[in-house]
Amino acid sequence: MTIDYRKLMHWKIPIARQHVTPHDCMLYALGIGLGANPLDRDELHYVYEEGLRVLPTMAAVLAYPGFWMKLPETGIDWTRVVHAEQQIILHRPLPVCARLIGDTRIVDIVDKGPGKGALIYQERVVTEETSGEPICTLRMTTMCRGDGGVEGMPSAATAHTPHPAPAALPETAPDFCIDLPILPQAALIYRLSGDTNPLHVDPDVALRAGFDRPILHGLCTFGVAGHAILKTICWSHKLEIKSIGARFSAPVFPGETVRTEIWRRDAGRIAFRCSVPERDVVVLNFGQADIAPHAADLHTHTVNKEKIHAA
Repeated sequence: MTIDYRKLMHWKIPIARQHVTPHDCMLYALGIGLGANPLDRDELHYVYEEGLRVLPTMAAVLAYPGFWMKLPETGIDWTRVVHAEQQIILHRPLPVCARLIGDTRIVDIVDKGPGKGALIYQERVVTEETSGEPICTLRMTTMCRGDGGVEGMPSAATAHTPHPAPAALPETAPDFCIDLPILPQAALIYRLSGDTNPLHVDPDVALRAGFDRPILHGLCTFGVAGHAILKTICWSHKLEIKSIGARFSAPVFPGETVRTEIWRRDAGRIAFRCSVPERDVVVLNFGQADIAPHAADLHTHTVNKEKIHAA
């Protein structure tokens, strides 16, 4: 089968409902590696029920509709699907306990051509069930590597506005650099937060997808980048992440190290990039995040320029 543009653009992705509990928040934090040092009180806030906080990147797994691309009727070769881009916009702090609704829709499909794959753009709005207030908006791009040559694509005259290229990273040395290890069993823990794509656990599926072993979830790497930003900038200066986005450029394998380089920009914005030093490969690129003082602490903060290296 091949992707049919009109059919997929009108695909009804099921509304997702989730009752988020403190257990879910702590499990997510453990999945991206927090708690490795039991004496780190900053990390303890995310893995211990006393004074529990929620990591901002957990938004990416809230009210997840499931791996709908695996359904045969979509025409998608799900074994060759990879996460290409992710953006999170937080409208309010993530709740420790709440009933949430996630409404996901396909907003665009871009055909790269036969043998080159296709891009599927989605948006999910997560709201609190009782009040209907928005919690966060999630935008993601999926690269369907085996699905170039989409049927029924609109003409250039009726096609959607081209998607802008990401902003280039600074050419200067980063202001911060931090290494965070990935547990060998990280993918096995992270998948318990909702992403059960067997690419991340089944060696046979990984081989069919062109990898010699299961790869880490892209959103787990994304969460590690968020952890690095919190550790280097936010925790000591009472700042929080308001939005964060990046492009996935290569897979991470469980057991490797993720190095995050961070540049300060103006108006509370930072840029970042992640790499795996063991293989000298960039795995997360063109990262951008907006940070601001905590709502309960709105005075101005100054971040001192420094480099941090952590094993």
